[in-house]
Amino acid sequence: MHKFFSYKRAAFFLLCPFLSFFAAGCQNTSTVQDENSAFRKFTHTLFCQEVSSDTLTLHYTLQKPQTYGIKNPPVTYGSFSSNTAEAMASSENLLHALKQFHPNALDKENQLTYDILEKYFQTNNALAPYLLYQEPVNPTTGIQAQLPVLLCEYQFSNTKDVEIYLELLSKTPEYLQSLSEFEKAKSDAGLFMSHAVAEDVIAQCRSFLEMGDENYLYTTFQERLSHLPDISNAEKESYLSKNKLQVDTYVLPAFQNFADAISALKETGTNDKGLCFFPEGKTYYEALIAHNTGSSRSIKELQSLTKKQITQDISDLQKTAESFSKESAAVASSDITSAAIEEALSDPAAIMNDLQTQCNAAFPEGPNVHHTIKYVPESLESYLSPAFYLIPAIDNSEDNVIYLNRKQTMKGMELYTTLAHEGYPGHLYQTTYFADSNPDPVRSIINFGGYTEGWATYTEMMSFYMAPISKTQASLLQKNKSAVLGLYALADMGIHYDGWTLKDACNFFRNYGISNDNVVQDIYELILSDPGNYLRYYIGYLEFLELKRDCIQKDGENFSQKDFHKTILETGPAPFDVLKKQLGLTTRAVFYYCTMTLPLYLFFYNEYFFSHSTDWTNPIFRNILKSCSRSDSAVRIADFRIIYISTWFTNIFFHSCHLFLPYTNYAMIYLLYVCTTSSISRRFHYILMS
Repeated sequence: MHKFFSYKRAAFFLLCPFLSFFAAGCQNTSTVQDENSAFRKFTHTLFCQEVSSDTLTLHYTLQKPQTYGIKNPPVTYGSFSSNTAEAMASSENLLHALKQFHPNALDKENQLTYDILEKYFQTNNALAPYLLYQEPVNPTTGIQAQLPVLLCEYQFSNTKDVEIYLELLSKTPEYLQSLSEFEKAKSDAGLFMSHAVAEDVIAQCRSFLEMGDENYLYTTFQERLSHLPDISNAEKESYLSKNKLQVDTYVLPAFQNFADAISALKETGTNDKGLCFFPEGKTYYEALIAHNTGSSRSIKELQSLTKKQITQDISDLQKTAESFSKESAAVASSDITSAAIEEALSDPAAIMNDLQTQCNAAFPEGPNVHHTIKYVPESLESYLSPAFYLIPAIDNSEDNVIYLNRKQTMKGMELYTTLAHEGYPGHLYQTTYFADSNPDPVRSIINFGGYTEGWATYTEMMSFYMAPISKTQASLLQKNKSAVLGLYALADMGIHYDGWTLKDACNFFRNYGISNDNVVQDIYELILSDPGNYLRYYIGYLEFLELKRDCIQKDGENFSQKDFHKTILETGPAPFDVLKKQLGLTTRAVFYYCTMTLPLYLFFYNEYFFSHSTDWTNPIFRNILKSCSRSDSAVRIADFRIIYISTWFTNIFFHSCHLFLPYTNYAMIYLLYVCTTSSISRRFHYILMS
């Protein structure tokens, strides 16, 4: 996991009282500098409003909020709203405010931020009508599961942090009450969770309530206090007493009331199958997947892409398995024993050092940061994932922590690839590399799950080949991991989009050799409770593979894996259409390549081939070639011979169809100009029309 939590409200930037200011103020910018300045002010306001809207987000995002102009924000968790109309209006207003800026007038960095915000707000707009379809309560990533963990990981830098934390605990009842009211609104709309999921949520709350004096909100508080410098024993005792009072008075009763509220609603759930069985569930699932993955492909296209990769992985598995037995015999007689390999893969610190070294071949050098491997407190082992990377504050990315859960007993290749996912070249490397580029702060709070988890999964797959095992073993393990994850992703789409029942899921997995119905039922219920979760990992991973394949096809022998990764990392979290543009893989680039030939031909044919002798040293040809060679489009139109050959075929077509018109050249050039805002189109427009 990237973070062990995803503590964000259902909609992003829903309340924006400053929108009217920007809508009126940014239309009158007279210079590029004014436009860039106004845009940065806009994004700064967005950032400050979002991070200060709740105390947990602020604490985990900024170590020194005052540096960003955030002073004495209210202590609050925020709240949940069930007002769909308000969510839609606010989301539309925010996109409208963004549209007041002219992207062509922004510098390169701001253009990128603009493109990313635009895509993000568009997917939020698509989700806004389905506010009550969203589920902030589920057994794996729900608020009731993650809020206690967030609180016990709330680190203290000074006594002010302690005071804020203790005040925040007193806000727990009103926060969970707003969540209960949100769930009641879902119930009234016929969109409440299934009975089975409700029972799991209630059981989690009861488990938390029954921990007694061993509750980790008591035990971890004392540990966090011990790291504070210059605090007296008397102050510690005072804080410990107050913490116990706040937990007993506010937190535990709030969880009890929330469990009671869910219990009162648990019989109102009308759907114990996938989202598509809700009235507009299919449309909501499409919007959810587009938002969670950052992919612009339809569900059908994603299913096709997934099936293709699974088929390829299984085919590769079969080929690899044929040679594996021979290699196993050779390894058994060599000095390199499996025991020695296991020993090399048992020390987390050594693994991290090895991964950092191995990364140098295929990844650009990252910033010099520190990392520490810690173990989850024993009282939390039953409630946390096997491993997680705790994202540092954006103004303090030098110190990084990866937590391992000893209860999960990871070892060998599982430990190696998990640390690759969470550390190098996964989340830690990805996060610190981007932070080192000093991006617009607003970029740090926009969540693109397909990018972050897709990258970590992509690099995890690569890490099999970095480990001290044979390439055959690495291929066998990696293809198997990829295929299994693909099956989960396909099941997610089958259950929530195609309406698979449990029986359908059992039949599906049985076709791939998974015949234990109890195991499949667990998978089925897990996917039911958290729609689209597996797709963030798997579809993101596939999109990165597709980007790499397209770049290899585009660049041929000039393809550099390190340069490819560098562009991905420098771009940072973004939807895949934006990444394609950064890599020069947009359809617009192909559009340039194909469309330029026609207006060029029409111009040359009408104005020169009929009226003038063909002088290839004519200044106009040199100007066009010069403009082409400095093009910033992905497909450089630098080979005039290709254009000339293409115009010859166009010549035949136009004459055979009797379509010659005197002013077609100008019409086509104008159409090209209108269809694209690229600098190359403007250059051609100027050259040919002047």
